[in-house]
Amino acid sequence: MNRIIKYVFYDILRTRFIIFYTALLLVSTFAMFQLDSDPNKVVMSLLNVVLMVVPLVSIVFTTIHFYNSYEFIELMLAQPINRRVIFIGEYLAVAMSLCMAFAVGVGIPLGIYGVSATGMSLLFCGIILTLVFVSLAFLAAVLTRDKAKAIGIALLFWFYFSLIYDGFLLWFVYAFADYPLEKITLGLISLNPVDLARVIMLLQLDISALMGYTGAFYRQFFGSSFGIIFSTLILFLWVIIPFFIALRIFSKKDL
Repeated sequence: MNRIIKYVFYDILRTRFIIFYTALLLVSTFAMFQLDSDPNKVVMSLLNVVLMVVPLVSIVFTTIHFYNSYEFIELMLAQPINRRVIFIGEYLAVAMSLCMAFAVGVGIPLGIYGVSATGMSLLFCGIILTLVFVSLAFLAAVLTRDKAKAIGIALLFWFYFSLIYDGFLLWFVYAFADYPLEKITLGLISLNPVDLARVIMLLQLDISALMGYTGAFYRQFFGSSFGIIFSTLILFLWVIIPFFIALRIFSKKDL
């Protein structure tokens, strides 16, 4: 497996996309710190990048890479190598490269201008969302042999979790505004990794004070030890479940 990871990792570096992605994050983060010296405001600005751009880049790049590596995967399958080893090697190489790019591009400026709890939370949310959308991308890729259809499924995942689900959640809260929805909304937020990361970051930035009673409830829950453990476990489940579904499909799929 180590050889597969190493080969795929170097192959990704040869495309230079990861280098460009890292440089873009690095320049953008430094530019935001130059425009505003308040770390909390910079983290707030970077939050939009983490919630929208990082998932989009992760899911599109991973899906395209999987299909570009199809010949390599078929070659490996012709060897006496377990399918699970090939799939896990591909996943780890892509996930490590994207996480490394995000950690370097955002982490270095945050480290230079001062490490804070909100900055560390931003790095955690960015890395975990990268892993989530890499898992979803692999799931989209193994569902169909058609590259265009797989990219469409991947983009549909991104649209749903980043845009459509929020619209549904806002409609739900507005339609049932007369009822106590705190616990129900908490459950609905858990069904969307992007929303879960957003709420965690907003509570870290103390924006919950602007959210009234609901914000106080979320702060009480997510600010507690149980809330932190709960949210972390749910985010990791969003990484693990799509990955294992994709692994199961790939193991039985006729390539």
